[in-house]
Amino acid sequence: MKKILVTGSTGQIGSELVPALRKKYGGDNVVAAGHKRVPQQAFIEQGPYVTLDVTSIESLEEVVTKYQIDTIFHLAALLSAVAEEKPQLAWVINMQGLSNVLEVSRKNKCAVFFPSSIGAFGPNTPRNNTPQDTVQRPNTMYGICKVSGELLCDYYFNRFGVDTRGIRFPGLISYKMLPGGGTTDYAVEIFYRAIQKRKYTSFLQEGTYLDMMYMPDAVRAAIELMEADPKRLKHRNSFNITAMSFAPEELAAKIKYYIPDFLINYQVDPVRQAIADSWPQHMDDGAAQEEWGWQHQYDLEEMTKDMIKHLSQKLAV
Repeated sequence: MKKILVTGSTGQIGSELVPALRKKYGGDNVVAAGHKRVPQQAFIEQGPYVTLDVTSIESLEEVVTKYQIDTIFHLAALLSAVAEEKPQLAWVINMQGLSNVLEVSRKNKCAVFFPSSIGAFGPNTPRNNTPQDTVQRPNTMYGICKVSGELLCDYYFNRFGVDTRGIRFPGLISYKMLPGGGTTDYAVEIFYRAIQKRKYTSFLQEGTYLDMMYMPDAVRAAIELMEADPKRLKHRNSFNITAMSFAPEELAAKIKYYIPDFLINYQVDPVRQAIADSWPQHMDDGAAQEEWGWQHQYDLEEMTKDMIKHLSQKLAV
């Protein structure tokens, strides 16, 4: 990777991936692209920033050619809960955006990173130790877009030789950005409420186990996969990766260790609960370990400790 474009750069992943890429490859070599959300000033000062609508292939190609891009981390998308509210818009942004990225990459010989998700699975998928290769029949627009994206990336690799690679991310937890409308958002919101209010109302019910990951691991995984020897990659789009699996009450218990007067209660959102119930509780990431050496660094204990430390500083508590 020499010249990198990150779409959706002001989102939850992009806001941490861009600084990590700039630290590794140099600020001038990483172009951050966003659409509506205004980036922080430091974000703009550390390297090039452009406003970009990924549904416009002309605008995308203009950026790629202007900055001589050779690698695209394509993060622009609507997340699960928002996609259920606006399915037609989600299809346009998630699928037309990816199609444009792949076509521009074909013409300009760019490598592409595509983030898939546990949402790519569905209610008929084995939920425990979910295999790398298994049935994928999601019943959400978000999941449908992710499966379609995986297949489209495979097609561009097999048909045109585009170096496409992807990861099925679990729920991602970060203290730097508020979540953007996903089903696993409770695992971020709960820390804010615990620190600020000492109580939290979960929209998922007790016993809802989901795969989760701390953002530093997710960022590192994306970079490591794109740097991996392509000869070792039997799978490309997309690799299961995981770090921890827990239910809301287990996360609350860990938080309570540090904030003893914290309380959790439950008011279930039927839409997000149904989505969560169709997703894996824990994925088998053996293929990622074998093919590019993936290993997570943060477990529930380390993540909780680090989140409370940094978020308390951020909120000046």
